[in-house]
Amino acid sequence: MAESRPNRQFSHVILGLDGTLVNTDYVVHQVLKSFLVKEGKTWDSKKSQCLLGKGPYEAAVAVLEDCELPYSAEEFLNLITPMLTEKWGNIKALAGANRLVEHLRSKGICVALASNSPRANIRAKLSCHPGWEESFAAIVGGDEVTKGKPSPNIFVEAAKRIKSDPSNCIVIEDSLPGVLAGKAAGMHVIAVPSIPKSTAESGAADEVINSLLDLRLEKWGLPPFVDWIEDTLPIEPWFIRGPVIKGYGSGSGLLGIPTANLPVDKFSDILSEHTSGVYFGWAGLSEGGIYKMVMSVGWNPYFHNSEKTIEPWILHDFSEDFYGEELSLAITGYIRPEANFRSVESLIERIREDGRIAEKALDLPIYACYKDSTYLRRGQSN
Repeated sequence: MAESRPNRQFSHVILGLDGTLVNTDYVVHQVLKSFLVKEGKTWDSKKSQCLLGKGPYEAAVAVLEDCELPYSAEEFLNLITPMLTEKWGNIKALAGANRLVEHLRSKGICVALASNSPRANIRAKLSCHPGWEESFAAIVGGDEVTKGKPSPNIFVEAAKRIKSDPSNCIVIEDSLPGVLAGKAAGMHVIAVPSIPKSTAESGAADEVINSLLDLRLEKWGLPPFVDWIEDTLPIEPWFIRGPVIKGYGSGSGLLGIPTANLPVDKFSDILSEHTSGVYFGWAGLSEGGIYKMVMSVGWNPYFHNSEKTIEPWILHDFSEDFYGEELSLAITGYIRPEANFRSVESLIERIREDGRIAEKALDLPIYACYKDSTYLRRGQSN
């Protein structure tokens, strides 16, 4: 990747936890949905977005007001907390989180963790991610300060514990309360919004990025990642499989780029862990054949899709459609964040460039080895 001159030098990093490093939002959504169904209420992802950045008590009050439940906040927390605690020990890391924590540790950067969650919950969430807890020079929980985010108290306390002036700290946060708290503490803030298409953080943060995969630490005078290869980022591979279905008609119809769409309802868990963007890897069809592919994950801003989709483009000319055929994917690398375009022509040009990047990169040994994955060959005849 091209080098960029740092805006200025920073010596310390303070990270949020929930929604920044771990997939707390999805866990909370699933638990609340299950609980509220038994209460005769409904809960959806848009309602869950209202809880982002809130501490447990504030979140409980918001749920009770929205659903008009006959509990006090304390009673509600007593009911819901055991259900959440059971999940914390298996909470998944978000895309790029392991990479970031390991990189900062390996470069000797002083890092603190500052979360609105109580310290006991933080400890439980960190327990399933080996090496994380030891990577933080200080950990500050919401129950250790008088006011949580958006008050600056948590970040001020974190800076004090790592013996840094706030102006020397870079904060990485996902929610608007976290961004506001970091700025109020006198720190520079990078926002990684949890809410799709959110613009609220843009005006408050010093930089807004799509995901931790897009982080360019050298812009802030910190040691850069050196793992990009030929405009691609190797990632921990993930695998999905499902029947090919008809999509919105924009792929082959408008763009002249046929995509093999998969049913998103089958992949809500894994989609919650992976950021929107353009990925690539290998595709296996049940009727035979392993092919290079590039795919978009997200909302396709140009077409204003209302749901997060998976749209692989298999880099091969087929003589006929294969709707209903089982498609297995090994996703091995990342190219870029999802973006909007001013014209359909510029969108097509960028998609084809993504295809060229993927086509070339998949010949590299670090990616080519996954072509032989047994996962891709399920159901294929010899």
